[in-house]
Amino acid sequence: MASCAVRGGCPSDYVAVSIAIFSMISLIVRTTFPFLIHKVPSAKRSAFWIPVIQIIASFNFLLSIAMAINFLKYKKSHWWLSCYVWAVWFEGPLGFGLLISCRIAQAFQLYYVFVKRRLPPIRSHMFLPLILLPWVAGAAFIHEKKPLNYRCHLGTHWIIPVVSLHTLYVAVLMGFTGAIRHIEFRFDELRDLWQGILVSASLIGVWVSAYILNEIHDDILWLQVVSRFMLLFTASILVLVFFSISISQPLLSQISLRKREPIELKTMGQALGIPDSGLLLHREEAVDVDPNEPLDKLLLNKRFRQSFMAFADSCLAGESVHFFDEVHELGKIPIDDPVRRIYMARHIINKYIIAGAAMEVNISHRIRQEILTTTDLTHPDLFTNALNELIQLVKMNLAKDYWSSMYFIEFKEEARMRCCGQEMEEMTGYDFSPRLSSVHASDDPFHQDHFPRGFTQDNHASYSH
Repeated sequence: MASCAVRGGCPSDYVAVSIAIFSMISLIVRTTFPFLIHKVPSAKRSAFWIPVIQIIASFNFLLSIAMAINFLKYKKSHWWLSCYVWAVWFEGPLGFGLLISCRIAQAFQLYYVFVKRRLPPIRSHMFLPLILLPWVAGAAFIHEKKPLNYRCHLGTHWIIPVVSLHTLYVAVLMGFTGAIRHIEFRFDELRDLWQGILVSASLIGVWVSAYILNEIHDDILWLQVVSRFMLLFTASILVLVFFSISISQPLLSQISLRKREPIELKTMGQALGIPDSGLLLHREEAVDVDPNEPLDKLLLNKRFRQSFMAFADSCLAGESVHFFDEVHELGKIPIDDPVRRIYMARHIINKYIIAGAAMEVNISHRIRQEILTTTDLTHPDLFTNALNELIQLVKMNLAKDYWSSMYFIEFKEEARMRCCGQEMEEMTGYDFSPRLSSVHASDDPFHQDHFPRGFTQDNHASYSH
């Protein structure tokens, strides 16, 4: 007992290390499951990097505890076992500090977007290093003063500021989360934050107690064994519950390990429950398209819009039409529903407006900055100027070629067949129900869109209400 208490390798030490390894495996599985099983597209920018950084920080946090407090038997021979590498840098700035800073950055984004109703004044890749600076400064100061003994323990007067820094960041996270507690989120953002806070607040008490006991009671061997076990055990639970990806990628919150048959949601409009989002309904009237009518008026018809969109995509220039389609979906959300409007507006900005976005549209710098610096993400005319510019571009390019394309000919033929079908229905008085073809969409002679797999007519009815 005396030997393993000092050098490591007690049975409880191996149990704690096993729990830490299991927690990291579970964390990685939880992160990659939607992408590997459900083939969800990978996120971009902060939506991807913040969760990745959280995983790295979680690994550093657990590894630093295991290496600094002698969980395993090894010879202390070089810098790899340096107390200042593991107990200071990896546990602080690269571990717990980085982990909780990621959560603060996410809470900061939610606060500005849903409370202030504007995009954050500082991007995550700049905000994250900024709030991490106190951890770096503290680690550098400790490294300079070198207060650690040969067992990587601090003196009593050093423990108070170290513990205070940990609890301060938890308090800051609680402050941002408390400021958005009144928002009725559509997904799991606030729930995940509160879950992380409540678990961390309860575990931080146990963790801090174990940390203090481990630091100041070198002479009590059994207490050393118990305290270091509790340090790694509570940290393993902390990183599991503290991590969440749904804040960065709302659509992924619809996919859960607990759902055996997840609903297939292909668009943000469907995820937000916007009526008829992404669906072509049989009851929609067939229209006789006049090329002399304004293009923006013609695009209001979903069948024409999807035909024109398919043509634009075939020309590798479909961004403008997709943008029009999603802004049209945004217009279906009532003004008195600001939360859903913010979700949709932020989705459109991230997908089409931000420089380097996946489907960045060709608009002027002035219009782009007007959108990015708006003071009201719920404003009904937020994207109006951008739409006007894009419609003019489409008229001068794609529209002229569309009228002579096979896509327009197929659209006219389909409209004619639908018109004949409606006349037959009126003559026979037979009540036709929406057609759900049993053949694949590519083989469907009527080229009808189908309800997504797992998306029933009952679901659609509930959205319509």
